[in-house]
Amino acid sequence: MTVRKAVILAAGYGTRLLPATKAQPKEMLPLVDTPIIQYAVEEAAAAGLDQVIIVTSLGKRAIEDHFDRSFELEQALEAKGDHERVAELRRISQLADIVYVRQHEQKGIGDAVLTARKLVGDEAFVLFFPDDVIVSQTPVARQLIDAYEAHGGSVLAVQEVPDKEIESYGIVDGEPVADSVYRVRGVVEKPKPADAPSNLAIVGRYALTPEIFSVLDETPPGKGGEIQITDGLGLLLQQQPMFALQFEGRRYDTGRPLGLLTASIELALERPDIGPELRRYLADREQEG
Repeated sequence: MTVRKAVILAAGYGTRLLPATKAQPKEMLPLVDTPIIQYAVEEAAAAGLDQVIIVTSLGKRAIEDHFDRSFELEQALEAKGDHERVAELRRISQLADIVYVRQHEQKGIGDAVLTARKLVGDEAFVLFFPDDVIVSQTPVARQLIDAYEAHGGSVLAVQEVPDKEIESYGIVDGEPVADSVYRVRGVVEKPKPADAPSNLAIVGRYALTPEIFSVLDETPPGKGGEIQITDGLGLLLQQQPMFALQFEGRRYDTGRPLGLLTASIELALERPDIGPELRRYLADREQEG
């Protein structure tokens, strides 16, 4: 089954980044000068996914506007002779075939995934949590698709985390079946380090078979009345094989203030236009300190 579609979840409140997210979507917060969600759309496009489904909610109109054409702005830039920025704006609007669907109530990640069901149809797809910005030579979505095609089951992106962070993640119990690939025996949500089956934590990329929708339909609400994706994965695991991929890449959790700041600094340092000046500034600050 060919994987052609991406589902990007952008319906959350972004409470960990308040007050910045009180009046703007957290997905539109910038890493230097690029909104967080653009990194997910760019990754999906680079991975060869030809349709991107973005799940939004009330107050997220800025996301749609960002990926739409802005003719007045383009004309103003053209009049100034700023052809480079005009080209970049047009490139952003042409990144992918993007469609939007709204989650009307905040009933959990599982419910948000179900919101995209009619648009995905009976196809496998890649699920993105855009808070996780992952920089890699080969897009992580592509790495997951390759593993899905090789092993024939849903694939979870995982990375090793230190013991002190285990309680913040879903942790995979798996056995190695190939280089960096594990067959999943179970998933434990936020265990104590002493009870964790491994230190392989699930992060924000999943290649999922369409059967995830039927199992999420059967998944009872958990804490706070929300449908948890981890519970759905546990049910799916009872029906078909599932795998975990220890991906190649550098991940930033931009849903937290420190992660957002770290990502901005490191990505800025890599840019030829501002990296050298920023590096000099940081060196000066270190000498002053």
